[in-house]
Amino acid sequence: MHVQFALFADAANVSQEGKLNILGVFDALHVGQLPTVHPRATFVVRLKAVAEDEGPHGVSLEWVNAVGELLWSSRGELLVGSAPEGGDGIDVPLLAVVDLPLDVPGIYTMIVGVDDTEAVRTSLHVNQRLETHLPLAPAAPAGLVS
Repeated sequence: MHVQFALFADAANVSQEGKLNILGVFDALHVGQLPTVHPRATFVVRLKAVAEDEGPHGVSLEWVNAVGELLWSSRGELLVGSAPEGGDGIDVPLLAVVDLPLDVPGIYTMIVGVDDTEAVRTSLHVNQRLETHLPLAPAAPAGLVS
């Protein structure tokens, strides 16, 4: 089994027909202050499985901040069905709706593991936007109306 892609999005779902729908893909966040939490991000992974991959597989997610500290991790099991006869494999979507804690600016990493082996790393750039104050427009001369 291998990863075809892994990304952050605003939302995603799998339709009744089995189509993967992804909305609002992003790889950077601009926040006003740190620490903060980016609520309800959807992390999307599309795995490609072949006939030999049928059965249960361990899957893990690790969220690591810009200085290499593990902020959270999660483990679960994914059951892969049988590939269609004569096909080139089966697409296995993994959708995780997560709150992303952010404590420092820089590049964060979501590490995806499959069967205790690192499968992919996806980066998210976090920038702290410092407030800037624009100068006020000069006052209009007396008597002028616009």
